[in-house]
Amino acid sequence: MAQHGKRYTDATRRFDGQQLHSPAEALDIIKTLPATKFDESVELAVRLGVDPRKADQMVRGTVSLPSGSGKTVRVAVFAAGPAAEEARAAGADVVGADDLVEKVQNGFMDFDLAIATPDLMGQVGRLGRVLGPRGLMPNPKTGTVTADVGKAVAEFKGGRVEYRTDRYGNVHTPIGKASFDQPALLANFRAVVEELNRAKPASAKGRYIKGVTISTTMGPGIKVDASRLRPQDEVAAASA
Repeated sequence: MAQHGKRYTDATRRFDGQQLHSPAEALDIIKTLPATKFDESVELAVRLGVDPRKADQMVRGTVSLPSGSGKTVRVAVFAAGPAAEEARAAGADVVGADDLVEKVQNGFMDFDLAIATPDLMGQVGRLGRVLGPRGLMPNPKTGTVTADVGKAVAEFKGGRVEYRTDRYGNVHTPIGKASFDQPALLANFRAVVEELNRAKPASAKGRYIKGVTISTTMGPGIKVDASRLRPQDEVAAASA
C-alpha cells in the first residue's frame, strides 16, 4: 500500500473524504490545503457512463479553459511553406516538415503537443509508433490536424486542453494551477463539464456523469456531487 507524506496526511484531515461537495465548495477546500514548493496543477477526474471499448462511445476532444491552464505548452507543428511561417508567427516552439519528421524519428521529443497540416499527415503517420503511445499523434477530432495552424497554436498556447476517456471510461483534465483564485478555477471547471456534456455519445445509456473528483498534483481527491455540477443545479438545490 502506498505511503503518503505528512503534508498529504495533513490535507486529508481538513475535510471529510466521503462527503460530496458542490464544485465551489470543493475548490474552496483546494485553496485551504497545505502548499508545496511548486505551483501544483489542479486536476479534474470524471468517471463517465460509457464503454470506451466501443468506438462510438469514445469521448475525445478539446476545450478552451476561460482562465487559461497556467501551464507553458511546448508546441511542435508539422507544416511547410506559408503554413509553417504562420505557425512560427503564432508562437510555435518547433516547426518543420520532412526535417521535423526525421528529427522525431531520431528521438527528438521536446514538445507537449503536436499539430499538423492535412497535407503532411502522410509523413507524420509514419511517427504513429512514437507519438501514439505518448498521446501526441495529431488528430482531426482534437483540432490538431488543421490547415489553420496559426489559430490552433494560439488556442493551445492560450489554454485549450485535450481530453479523452481512458480504458476505464475516466477523463482526467487539468483545470488550472493551485495559485489560481477560486472563481478562475470554477470557470474552468464549468467549461470542462459543459464540454463533456456536449460530447456525450448518442449511444451512451443510463447515467452519463457517474463520479467527479478534484485534486491537486500531490493532494487527496475531493468528491464533487455529480447532481450539482451546473449553476442551475446549485439554484435548484438551494431552493429544495
